[in-house]
Amino acid sequence: MPPTQSRDRYLVKSIVHSSQLLGAFRSPGEALPLKEIAARCGLPKTMVFRLLYTLEKCGMVDKVGKNLYQSRVHPWKQRLYRLGYAAQGTDYQFSREVSEGLQRAAASEGIELICMDNRYSAKIAQRNADQLVREKVDLAIEFQTDEEVAPIVAAKYREAGIPMIAIDIPHPGATYYGANNYEAGLIGGRYLGRWVKEHWHSETDEILLLELKRAGNLPRMRLSGLLVGINMILPSAANCRVTYLEGDGGLGPSFETVRRHLRSSNARRVLVGAINDPSALGALRAFQEAGRAENCAVIGQNASPEGRAELRQPRTRFVGSVAYFPERYGDDLIRVSLDILNQRPVPPAVFVEHKLITPGTVDHYYPNDALTKLVRAEPFDASLRGFSAH
Repeated sequence: MPPTQSRDRYLVKSIVHSSQLLGAFRSPGEALPLKEIAARCGLPKTMVFRLLYTLEKCGMVDKVGKNLYQSRVHPWKQRLYRLGYAAQGTDYQFSREVSEGLQRAAASEGIELICMDNRYSAKIAQRNADQLVREKVDLAIEFQTDEEVAPIVAAKYREAGIPMIAIDIPHPGATYYGANNYEAGLIGGRYLGRWVKEHWHSETDEILLLELKRAGNLPRMRLSGLLVGINMILPSAANCRVTYLEGDGGLGPSFETVRRHLRSSNARRVLVGAINDPSALGALRAFQEAGRAENCAVIGQNASPEGRAELRQPRTRFVGSVAYFPERYGDDLIRVSLDILNQRPVPPAVFVEHKLITPGTVDHYYPNDALTKLVRAEPFDASLRGFSAH
């Protein structure tokens, strides 16, 4: 992109802005609306409108129809960037979908993507960061979920002068991309409150919350938001028992901790909220094993393939999950990366959109699950253990 230093006394800002605008057209004949042009070049819509009007008068831009514009200037080739990506791991579909989407988006933009696998390990995450620094990548995208390691990883990139995007777990100095955790919790909590009103006549005995302590305080806000959401719809829930259990974000650990809890709990109506779908499913399997599935209502986070498969089971007590749409992460991450590298304005946090997915709406949001061989929600197998921040 053209230089944008405001202190350069020889710089003609109107030409800089015009070159930014023309650079928004990435292929010959591409027709774009004003809103998309403004988003791509990072300029205010009012300024973009005036520039388009001027460039049209100068014969450099054509107005196509009522709301579309085409550039007569042949798009210049942007510099090929090298991005580093340290993936969370491959044990869960959520992280696999993020990785696959990012690889597709990078390929479509002609960007070289150097991929590493953190394997849910703090030590490996640090080694991978060192490797990406040695590779001299232009920008690093980090997907690791240990809050204590985040400052160490971030410092490595900062010392090398490499900008960074952190997925779902904040890293000092990095642009955050991912969940709006408190809002996602509120969505789930309000739905649980409505479910209790409809099915249990507004009565509940216990709220069971499955944590993931190693991920830190930000993901824990999902559970805080969930509690607030329940109480907004169901004020009487403020008097019931709230129990926190460490599920470590995995199916197996969550199954074991809820199984132990049920041995000493006689609660007849239990609301279960978990940090993610694997943890929520582990809790549900524990209730099923104990023959107490009718005593619970479970809500998850992510609307992962495992969760969506359970939502399709007849009479399931997995009543809903808040979607994060990991399959969309890739396009957004590449867009934010290019904005950072081209010195366009980027907010410190870029949040994904969340939607509530229920047994009644899962086919609306994910109609093609059957075509992608979605895994069935099988009964718990003690060999299926693992960790995921999602």
